[in-house]
Amino acid sequence: MGRLLNQINKPNDIKKIPPKLYPVLAQEIRDFLIDNVSRTGGHLASNLGVVEITMALHICLHFPEDKIVFDVGHQSYIHKILTGRKDEFKTLRQKDGLCGFPKRCESDCDCFGTGHSSTSISAALGLAMARDLQGKDETIVALIGDGALSGGMAYEALNNLSLLRKEKKNLIIILNDNKMSISENVGGMSRYLNDLRSRESYTEFKENVENALNNIPGVGRHVAKALKRSKDSIKQLFIPGMLFENMDITYYGPVDGHDIYEMIQAINRAKRHEGPILIHAITKKGKGYSFAEKNPEKYHGIGPFDKETGNSFNKKTRETYTEVFSRKLIQLAKDDEKIVAITAAMPSGTGLSSFKKQYPDRFFDVGIAEEHAVTFAAGLAAAGLRPVFAVYSSFLQRAYDQILHDVCIQKLPVFFCIDRSGLVGADGETHQGIFDISYLSHIPNLVLMAPKNATEVISMMEFATAYDGPVAMKYPRGSIYDGLPAHNAPICLGKSEIIKEGRDVVILSVGNIMEECEKAIEMLEENGITPGLVNVRFICPADEDMLHMVAEKYSLIVTVEENEKSGGYGQRVSSFLHENNYDTRLVTLGIPDCFVPHATVAQQRSMAGIDSSSIVKLIIDRMNEK
Repeated sequence: MGRLLNQINKPNDIKKIPPKLYPVLAQEIRDFLIDNVSRTGGHLASNLGVVEITMALHICLHFPEDKIVFDVGHQSYIHKILTGRKDEFKTLRQKDGLCGFPKRCESDCDCFGTGHSSTSISAALGLAMARDLQGKDETIVALIGDGALSGGMAYEALNNLSLLRKEKKNLIIILNDNKMSISENVGGMSRYLNDLRSRESYTEFKENVENALNNIPGVGRHVAKALKRSKDSIKQLFIPGMLFENMDITYYGPVDGHDIYEMIQAINRAKRHEGPILIHAITKKGKGYSFAEKNPEKYHGIGPFDKETGNSFNKKTRETYTEVFSRKLIQLAKDDEKIVAITAAMPSGTGLSSFKKQYPDRFFDVGIAEEHAVTFAAGLAAAGLRPVFAVYSSFLQRAYDQILHDVCIQKLPVFFCIDRSGLVGADGETHQGIFDISYLSHIPNLVLMAPKNATEVISMMEFATAYDGPVAMKYPRGSIYDGLPAHNAPICLGKSEIIKEGRDVVILSVGNIMEECEKAIEMLEENGITPGLVNVRFICPADEDMLHMVAEKYSLIVTVEENEKSGGYGQRVSSFLHENNYDTRLVTLGIPDCFVPHATVAQQRSMAGIDSSSIVKLIIDRMNEK
């Protein structure tokens, strides 16, 4: 660890560093990040890009009194380093270790938890209004990435900032403009920012013109004031549309986000400003690490790697569910020209990059805008196309109303391919895909499926793209489960698959948790128990014929799912048994009523009691009961 970084052990220690040594400290921070993230994995490129911005904020502000809201929260590593948590980085994203996102319970300096995009301005405005109502005077900053400005929520907040303008209250927005979200940015805002970058500094030019006019005896000051009032002022010549200024947000920049002294000057100036002000900082994602600069998408979120070569230590032995989905979608699109694909700024993460190369005219990246993506898909479907929206489970929940109102009420054939469903491991509470059954399975007209393995992903995709109505298929992150290859019954609407007949007890397995259930079956047989096993396949419509059968045959039914128990498949089975007056004992296994912290997926399953050993122990205990 560098000698300067060694001096920073608690909030505000950075103020002890002589200003001439700020660039040296910046390099030490980058070295520290590369060393630690190479061992633990994490979000590297985004943090390398905000070193100087975060340093400048900590030099100009005082913590925890002043507050920064990070958007998205994965760019908060430097903030954690500078607030006394650098020694915890060896536990980053590990069980009971340092979280990869801001977390209010982790530090008083983390004022607001953020994991999803486009939330910072809304949260910062709430903090600022609370500050003013309580008669306080702390500085509030929203640090937002340019990709987050493609999300509609950011514009709702910008529109609402007029509240502060009326009261002349301060709020600072720092736009971290690196041309990237996870993948390269798209859309009108991206083009707008590109245009701003290509022009000379508007702020400096404006000041020079105003100073010159003010020095003209007699009339200069009046002309300068008139220009400020005019909508056709000098700003219009240099900022097309004047988006921010026309929303009553003072625009400052562009500034070099890697020039620590320029950033300090900009922040100090913004602190003195009355009303909301936006500092437009130009940065480079992955700054200071050549591999991340060349391939920022790869190093956005990465596992452990060799820092000398940039090569990952995790050698993949099996295909991922995402890769199986990607390959099959291209095959289906070849035979059906009506199939189009949609992503919300995640072409690589959802596997649609290959589709984009193959069918560029049938691929749509709408930016970080899941609500728009769903209704956009509904419009495509209403016009006769077959839209496929590939999206992470924890991101799709942002578009609940659009799924219900715009797709399902109209029975439109939109296919939701829900990646990262279930437990996701190190990303923690904000990214666990453990609520999709709960928020989707009660919506009328929506078919919800969960494949047990890669073969079933393919079969379900064939079913879904031919089905005349909305369909959702949920599948997990990571390598495919390749078990039970001989069990491949045709996919029929609302029908499950009997894997094994048994006596006394039957396990109803939902989707990818089949991996644990198959192990549990083997362990139970070793204990002299002959259990049955069912692959649920369809969460809704549920297979009622199967449920009647197991209720009549078995004395104990156990449902297992990688979803919160509240609103999950197990509750559907419980309602069915009650409504049909069955007295069969039922145990529902799933995620307890809590948010699951960061750990490995294996650890999270064990904590939730849905790993094979926990399943076996529970069944043996229940069977030993009278």
